[in-house]
Amino acid sequence: MDLGIKGKRALVCASSKGLGLGCAEALAEAGVDLVMNARTDGPLQEAAQTIRDRFGVEVVAVAADITTEDGRAKVLKAAGEVDILVNNAGGPPPGMWTDWERDDFIAALDANMLTPIALIKALVPAMMERGWGRVVNITSQSVKAPIAVLGLSNSARAGLTGYVAGTSRQVAPSGVTMNNLLPGIHATDRAVSLDTGVSTQQGITMDEARAAREATIPARRYGTREEFGATCAFLCSKHAGFIVGQNILLDGGGVNSTL
Repeated sequence: MDLGIKGKRALVCASSKGLGLGCAEALAEAGVDLVMNARTDGPLQEAAQTIRDRFGVEVVAVAADITTEDGRAKVLKAAGEVDILVNNAGGPPPGMWTDWERDDFIAALDANMLTPIALIKALVPAMMERGWGRVVNITSQSVKAPIAVLGLSNSARAGLTGYVAGTSRQVAPSGVTMNNLLPGIHATDRAVSLDTGVSTQQGITMDEARAAREATIPARRYGTREEFGATCAFLCSKHAGFIVGQNILLDGGGVNSTL
């Protein structure tokens, strides 16, 4: 399928690995030029060069912490005008509700709610003026079904979801769509970290830890960054102009609900 976005320009945050990299790869395959961002320069430059070599698109790589004002300023200066924004940032650490103080919540909000909002405010007005744009926010399945030990993430990502719900309806008349992707467990470094924790706590092997987690997913496997990226690219395509303010689960059926 021709996605109709060849020659567009996208900013993809946290895209040196994992789900962000999957989105960058899928957009590049569709002919989109990229501005890729991550904190660590080495892996970012390596990922950017691999995408240049595979897809022949222009890639600007900017190492910066997108959750800070200085980092955002650096990325936005390098990005210039973009047609597509993919918001992404690592989630806050797990814990129990008694563990978290005000500063913990402020840090979570800064990373997973206020940073995406700042980038939306910086880039969407120009999209509206040009009459076309796409914003995809990578959040979490916990928006639909909260995960007890991820209370910081539950809170911050739910806040972003509420903001997008209203804002997406306001920008849609200008040809700009805004939607959220809600991943469940995917075969990324995050999954390795989670399985390592279970392996250590329960005294089982990594394979056993993964098998136990996969058994809780109706699809009986972890998702891949490639299929996640393909969904992101479709939401950014010319075919998705009537999809506005939606929260799309990619969790293998993990969230058990009718609506």
